[in-house]
Amino acid sequence: MKEMDTRMETDSVLKVFLRYLIPSLVGMLLMSVNIVMDGIFVGHRLGGVALAGINIAVPVFSIFTAISLWIGIGGATQFSFALGEKDVPAAQRIFTRSIIMVFVITITLAAIAFVFRVPLANVLGANPETLPYVMDYMTILLMFGFAFTIENILSIFVRNDGDPNLAMVALIVTAVVNIILNYCFLFILNWGVSGSAAATIIAVVVGIGVLSTHFFKKTSRLKFVKFRFTKKAVGQTFSIGLPSFLSEFGLSVFTMGYNIAIAAVAGTAGVAAFSVLNYTHSVILMLFLGMSSAIQPLISYYRGAKLQDREQATIRLAIITAIGTGLVFFVGGFFGAGHIVAMFGTFDADIVNLATTAVRIFFAGYLFMGFNFVMMTYFQTTGRVGMAIWITVAREMLFMVAFLIILPPFFGAEGVWASIPVSEAIVALSIVIYARRKHIFSKAV
Repeated sequence: MKEMDTRMETDSVLKVFLRYLIPSLVGMLLMSVNIVMDGIFVGHRLGGVALAGINIAVPVFSIFTAISLWIGIGGATQFSFALGEKDVPAAQRIFTRSIIMVFVITITLAAIAFVFRVPLANVLGANPETLPYVMDYMTILLMFGFAFTIENILSIFVRNDGDPNLAMVALIVTAVVNIILNYCFLFILNWGVSGSAAATIIAVVVGIGVLSTHFFKKTSRLKFVKFRFTKKAVGQTFSIGLPSFLSEFGLSVFTMGYNIAIAAVAGTAGVAAFSVLNYTHSVILMLFLGMSSAIQPLISYYRGAKLQDREQATIRLAIITAIGTGLVFFVGGFFGAGHIVAMFGTFDADIVNLATTAVRIFFAGYLFMGFNFVMMTYFQTTGRVGMAIWITVAREMLFMVAFLIILPPFFGAEGVWASIPVSEAIVALSIVIYARRKHIFSKAV
């Protein structure tokens, strides 16, 4: 048994949890900085309309991330389960198959989307004012977006192979490079939003280089080996990873739905206000994703090793952490909304008022969102894929879309901002009801 396996099975559950949680949170925080810094630099350099244009193009980025999570989480769950069973050759076949699947699927979809990029921009909510910015940003994402998926899936597997610190370092390096290049390309070379996109792509490639150093470590079990595509193996990967794909795809639905809904009641000023909210939301969302990413390797490994007590203790710690963090975000957003909006630049009074109200209302959703994320990951990695899919679809598709249709006619912009908090609260309630009926909390919490 390798040293990392020994620590997984003998160190205290809290120590193991923190060993994965802290690098995951730091890494995801820095990854979200990549997205937010684009917004801060563009907002200060090019203004609110350019910021709105980038926000409209963001769903393209989300689709690439969704694919990498679909196959990455699905494959990594199988990978860690195999390691728990001490079947390293099987784990290596899973890793190789997952990397190739992500690369081929991403390249294929990007090529198709590139051909139809103008209609795609219009579907995403572009108008004559924002279309030039959308096209500049989206074109580069479609041409080189496969780099996002490679970095993301490598980060997932490196974390599952017992090296969460390297995954964190790679994301830190990516963020730092992105900040430096964003400043150079926007403020020195005046390359516009295409320069911001290029900075992000280059930073991601550097991050891939950092992650690749894991292959040269003696403790690495990530090896490219011969494998076969079998219907069963591929089906398991897609089945296990589907909730992660739907979660990230739901982010695209969220962005597109909110753009359309707020534009209908507040015009371009509303879209600009949502851009500020969405950039802030991306930071917090990545932190919650970091919590779920931290427990996924642990739950999968403990399942494979049949260590039920450690599995239960891990999910207990994750739930407490998620709820406590959500409370902090809610309080911080309620009292610090003005400061949050001011970070993204100086805007007209109508944009500032809309964005400030948005933060105060929307942040109520974080009281439930972290819990929903953690439980989705738990259900996903313990074979309750149906419940995990329900959580994902209900959060950012079913209930959110319904409330975006129902609330704005009565409450205007406030109804748009409230759609996610109401949706998250209902989903959290459904989880509690399901868990009590299945006696899950009595077993796992």
